[in-house]
Amino acid sequence: MKEFIHKSRLKPWDAVIIVFLILMSFLPVVIFGWQEKKLAERTDNVTYEAVLSVDGQEIKSFPLVAGAKSYTYRYEDADGDYNLIVVDGRRIRIVEASCGDQVCVQRGWIEKSKETIVCLPHKLIIEVIASDGSQDGNLIY
Repeated sequence: MKEFIHKSRLKPWDAVIIVFLILMSFLPVVIFGWQEKKLAERTDNVTYEAVLSVDGQEIKSFPLVAGAKSYTYRYEDADGDYNLIVVDGRRIRIVEASCGDQVCVQRGWIEKSKETIVCLPHKLIIEVIASDGSQDGNLIY
């Protein structure tokens, strides 16, 4: 080690500074982990629901409750177009649709506030709403 320090012209305090900077690089991980924990504690009592709207008109709302039993809902319009919606505890998705593009099916599960699933051919929107008005798990102050 002494040879390395002597050949590279590092001074003893340079090593101290390098070690300090390496330790400080982990500071954001600690800070963001602490903030995430505090946020989780504040949002434990928030309730969520998914709202199904077609052509701007609310059709049905689904309560999203952790640990609730999974169930399926079939929405069918007057033309025979349909969307098969699955609610599984705190998340919701469309598993089958009679539209051609299948974008709504490919969207997958949603569970955070303000996330949406859109089926343009059927003019259908599913949006998750939090009771406290939070967005993406961030509380509004």
